[in-house]
Amino acid sequence: MIPDFGYSLNMYSIKELEIKALEVRKRIIRLIYEAKTGHTGGSLSSVDILVVLYFGILNLKANDPDWAERDRFILSKGHSAEALYCVLREAGFFSEKILSSYGTFNSMLSGHPTVRVPGIELNSGALGHGLSVGVGMALTALRDHKSYKVYVLMGDGEQGEGSVMEAANAGSHYKLDNLIAIIDRNRLQISGNTEEVMSLNCLETRWNAYGWAVRQVNGNRIEELLNSLKNVPFEKGKPNMIIANTTKGKGVSFIEDMAAWHHKVPDEEQYIQSIQELDKQLEELN
Repeated sequence: MIPDFGYSLNMYSIKELEIKALEVRKRIIRLIYEAKTGHTGGSLSSVDILVVLYFGILNLKANDPDWAERDRFILSKGHSAEALYCVLREAGFFSEKILSSYGTFNSMLSGHPTVRVPGIELNSGALGHGLSVGVGMALTALRDHKSYKVYVLMGDGEQGEGSVMEAANAGSHYKLDNLIAIIDRNRLQISGNTEEVMSLNCLETRWNAYGWAVRQVNGNRIEELLNSLKNVPFEKGKPNMIIANTTKGKGVSFIEDMAAWHHKVPDEEQYIQSIQELDKQLEELN
């Protein structure tokens, strides 16, 4: 039984986090199936990142979302709201009743995150804004001599936004080593393969050139993510960039690496198959 409210930061074993990630994937599929709307592929690719952050890294209090000393997290790729909602629910920020209201009239939970929801720092979804706001939050912490960190999760298609590059320059200029940006590098965006839309092959070189300390990890491997995030700042005086190489639609065979599932709802047969596949992975873990 998951409590409705409580402290969100807990330390789990790698296996426990892997199990939690699979359980969250199941909940995302059910949420989108029942609501008949949602960004399935990008939500599934980002699950492991979110689980590691909320259950292994972030210093938060679910029963006090506005706690002044909390770490800040911004989901800049706000179209993956379903993944964040399921993780926030799992962490105890709001009740199952609220989560189940997604997609219904007057629900607190809309198609992109809003500050009406406990645990949400920024209305997001218009791509390219999250890192700029994150820079401002990190600079505030630095100037106020606060110890909290700021984490921003972006999509790879989002890297085409000019505001991201402006924020990259600012983060380096102000030496914000309390800022951690993560790119969900699943190589697919709404209009197709990122390398065909606008090539990002030089992503690591690009961020190094902006003065950031860069690490690449397998973004669907809990252990790699946890080890990397536990070791920030990577270099004193430099903002941190984690390029998390992921699989869009991770966990469900017919959704993986399919651009069509950027925004698509499973039918009944697909829903059943998805849950069966995830249940099988859970059995193998246990």
